[in-house]
Amino acid sequence: MSKGIFITGTDTGIGKTFVAVGLIKAMRERGLNVCPMKPVETGCRIRDGEPVPEDALKLINASGINEPVDAINPYRLRHPLAPSVAAEIEGVKISGKKILSAYNKLSRKYDLVIIEGAGGIMAPVYKKYLFLDLAKDLDLPVVIVSRPGLGTINHSLLTIEAARHKGLNVFGVIINYAVKTKKGLPEKTAPEVIERLGGAPVLGVVPYTEKPGNSRLDKIFNRIASLLQKQTVSVYKL
Repeated sequence: MSKGIFITGTDTGIGKTFVAVGLIKAMRERGLNVCPMKPVETGCRIRDGEPVPEDALKLINASGINEPVDAINPYRLRHPLAPSVAAEIEGVKISGKKILSAYNKLSRKYDLVIIEGAGGIMAPVYKKYLFLDLAKDLDLPVVIVSRPGLGTINHSLLTIEAARHKGLNVFGVIINYAVKTKKGLPEKTAPEVIERLGGAPVLGVVPYTEKPGNSRLDKIFNRIASLLQKQTVSVYKL
């Protein structure tokens, strides 16, 4: 069985990369040789005529690995759209087989591969093939990054339901304060409701910060990593 965790989100712009970076660093501190993967990145800046995958580069930097960018991020697209739409506009043909092959090569070299999707789990990778289908084909458990506040219960439960309906193992939900938000009743009550109705643990709540890498964040990510490692040990016998 391949060794990985698929990080998805309830939407776009909720800090999946920020969370993935934190988990990669925490897993490394726990002694695991971790490799990231970003199968498709859209919205890339163009430098010297080539798209620059800023999220993938952040993941690579956090992991400290020495792999070519193409191995970690097979597809880079300029338009900030769903991958299938951006690829069609840019004349790029995305191949699921190429993504699976790249992942399999990495999973043979590292203890754990942390894969970050793009947008939500129902975002199309190409044609009718969704990130949900990719996670299923990779046979990976899912961690869902969700935003705090009103609406997060609905979005989180829908994502949990979609993943389970596909037969995926949902390790849990991470609530991430990607933007500065006042903590009111919705933020205070949502985690318990998500756990109770979704039957998936809220692994942690990541506060908003303008200075990543502080000791408070490190403790939170280390605690989440500990919970995830226990689950990955039972699944992969790490």
